[in-house]
Amino acid sequence: MQARDARVFYGDKEALHGVNLDVYEKEVLAFIGPSGCGKSTFLRCLNRMNDTIDGCRVTGKIELDGEDIYDRSLDVVLLRARVGMVFQKPNPFPKSIYENIAYGPRLHGLAASKSELNDIVESSLRRAGLWEEVKDRLDQPGTGLSGGQQQRLCIARAVAVSPEVILMDEPCSALDPIATAKVEQLITELASNYTIVIVTHNMQQAARVSSRTAFFHLGDLVEVGKTEVIFTSPKDTRTEDYITGRFG
Repeated sequence: MQARDARVFYGDKEALHGVNLDVYEKEVLAFIGPSGCGKSTFLRCLNRMNDTIDGCRVTGKIELDGEDIYDRSLDVVLLRARVGMVFQKPNPFPKSIYENIAYGPRLHGLAASKSELNDIVESSLRRAGLWEEVKDRLDQPGTGLSGGQQQRLCIARAVAVSPEVILMDEPCSALDPIATAKVEQLITELASNYTIVIVTHNMQQAARVSSRTAFFHLGDLVEVGKTEVIFTSPKDTRTEDYITGRFG
């Protein structure tokens, strides 16, 4: 994906100031920065989730495989299948574990038969590291799982429609340390097949899971680079001040 001069306005207020950023294939890119700095706002630009916010306007250009995702002729439903989203709080559908995964493939016509759908459900749950834990209770509600399991169910749901990119908006902030470690391990495993963009407040998490890190501050993309470089020798003093805890 590629963003050029991406700006976001809430009414007359400009919340994001001319972001230029490339997202590479099969990388984990982390967005860090203090609260209200624009990182989640920019993340939501990448699959047009900002469309759902009244008074929000996006300008500039954002492309996926060279195609302008804000082109009026583009089908937003298909875009969100290609660029999946996992939210801060697990949000399984009020359906069975099986139906949570089957919903997307059924909607997009990805399975020609019940057995194909069964295969997609199983492979998605396996990729999310959840199959062994739920295979004997697929007909039970997804909402009955633990918080960490629910978040992995939401990741499996995103994976089920074969996306190119998975966006994660602080996917571990509502989870305990054990569940967080499982999701982080899952992110590392998924990176071999998917491009992952993660917003996190946890700098240790960014250091653990990402290959590149982008630092946002007051609506600006301050700098982006290899994670180890951003954390050890950032170019901008604002990045250094944030990473060393002088503000944030």
